[in-house]
Amino acid sequence: MSKYRTGPFATAKMPPGITYIIGNEAAERFSFYGMKGILAIFMVQYLHLMGSEAGTAMTEAAANEKVHYFNTFVYATPFLGALLADAFFGKYRVIVWLSIVYCMGHATLAFMGEVGDAKWLLFAGLALISLGAGGIKPCVSAHVGDQFGKSNSHHLPRIFNIFYFSINLGAFISMLLTPWLLKWYGPHLAFGIPGVLMALATFVFWLGRKQFVHVPAGGMQFVRETFSSHGIRSLVKLILLFLFIAMFWSLFDQTGSSWIFQALDMDRNLFGQEWLPSQIQSINSLFVLTFIPIFTFVLYPRVSRVWNLTPLRKISIGLFLMTAAFSLTSLIQTWIENGERPSIIWQVLAYALLTAAEVMVSIVGLEFAYTQAPKRMKSMIMSFFLFSVAFGNFFTARVNHFIQIPSIELTDEAHPGYDGTLGTSDDLHINEDGDIIESSVQAQLQQAFESIQSAAVKKSDLLPDQESGQAIINSIVDSWGNPLHYDILNSGTARITSDGPDQKSKTKWDLGMMITYTDAEIEEDPKTWLAKRKDKLGITKTKKTDENKGLLSPEYFAGGQTKLEGSTYFWFFTWIMLGTAVLFIPYAYFYKGETILQE
Repeated sequence: MSKYRTGPFATAKMPPGITYIIGNEAAERFSFYGMKGILAIFMVQYLHLMGSEAGTAMTEAAANEKVHYFNTFVYATPFLGALLADAFFGKYRVIVWLSIVYCMGHATLAFMGEVGDAKWLLFAGLALISLGAGGIKPCVSAHVGDQFGKSNSHHLPRIFNIFYFSINLGAFISMLLTPWLLKWYGPHLAFGIPGVLMALATFVFWLGRKQFVHVPAGGMQFVRETFSSHGIRSLVKLILLFLFIAMFWSLFDQTGSSWIFQALDMDRNLFGQEWLPSQIQSINSLFVLTFIPIFTFVLYPRVSRVWNLTPLRKISIGLFLMTAAFSLTSLIQTWIENGERPSIIWQVLAYALLTAAEVMVSIVGLEFAYTQAPKRMKSMIMSFFLFSVAFGNFFTARVNHFIQIPSIELTDEAHPGYDGTLGTSDDLHINEDGDIIESSVQAQLQQAFESIQSAAVKKSDLLPDQESGQAIINSIVDSWGNPLHYDILNSGTARITSDGPDQKSKTKWDLGMMITYTDAEIEEDPKTWLAKRKDKLGITKTKKTDENKGLLSPEYFAGGQTKLEGSTYFWFFTWIMLGTAVLFIPYAYFYKGETILQE
């Protein structure tokens, strides 16, 4: 016989163990979102500097891919946690055990650069966090629902909102603090403090062990219920719902990747303060904390007086709001490509739309999935809900994988080029410094650069816009008789490209140069951890002077760009979301289900 209570209290009041669960969740979410919030920036700007000498920096597309693969694994492992909880050990034990694994992952990240290879420690730490964070997710949300019976089930919508409120309170604080720690104190402290909070979360959860309802593992009853006609029918209906929600997560989790990199090209002055790109994400959590009470106590009741606002109708509205959010980011990216530096207020507005969508899709979907799940399949159904997050992130990761164009690795003084033979016109060379590619289109690229620079001087050091720049270099053709391409990437960066010897655009054989304004580069504060680290590694940066004011010398490249970039990238996901929202309408109309709670 269990030494803990195994059934809900027969009371109309809030269950006594809820306080410990909420406290645990706030601390755990601080640790997770704090770590995740700086992950993309860390991969691009810090990871290659964590060894005894500087390595090659990761591209933004590669970082996006890896961040979304990490999210995929975090939200795929819930199936394992749910299986262990529902079939064998119960939710409480699984939460405690995997929380310890979670803490080990944070500790591994904190020691990157101190012992071993930083890249391997990064992936090892992320693997442990994936197992720990993912494994406890379905157990924690189902454990919340297990505390309620029929006598106090009317508190369920409220408690799931409070549960989500605690998540975003922890996330808001961590996404403000952790980027600041990374900038001034470095990755060891920035990754270490979230680990300390995770240890605290585990301790708080353990303190509540005697207050919780411990629903025992189902064993063979779990197996029979899962594979019964009722269990399979419930699962199939909900899996269809989760596929729609997966596309929502495909877009939502880009706030930790593509939205951060977009913020780098924006004027981030907000409330009189220059915000770090990673800190902008905290706006989402701040909006959630504001929107939850407004939606729960004002909007939902008032709308329901004139139109029955069912859970599936809320989700449908949320999907269209997400479409609007990404439409706005697509528009922002278009402005950036036109050479403008828009205010971060526009991205804040996009966050407002995205957060409204989150409240109507994520919170409602979580509660709805729990109420529709058979009694002994609660954690399992929660794991499938979370797997929708994994599927959405996997989709985003694969898109970012396929759009990457590999660069040509120059390991010797000369590369045989497209034809594979040295001594021909398409050979590639590196200069005596070992960092500039020399090719048969060097002269044409230099001519194009000088033409663009002359036009920029006439425009008071502003890069020509897309159309004007292309017109300026239209008469210049490469060694194979094809025109060069001009692309303006943001207010301070442009690219001139030749299709290369294969005469095909967007391949590894593209040859070109990046043009960047000296004035467009923000001088790094010498007191930051990154500046100190670069100084220690002997990495110097050209200082601004009146003599070098204007365009910098170009940086040449061979391949290494992306097939889907800028506003095209954002519009691609916008159209995906719109199609998902439209297709969800008939599903919501025909869905039939029932509410199932613990007794």
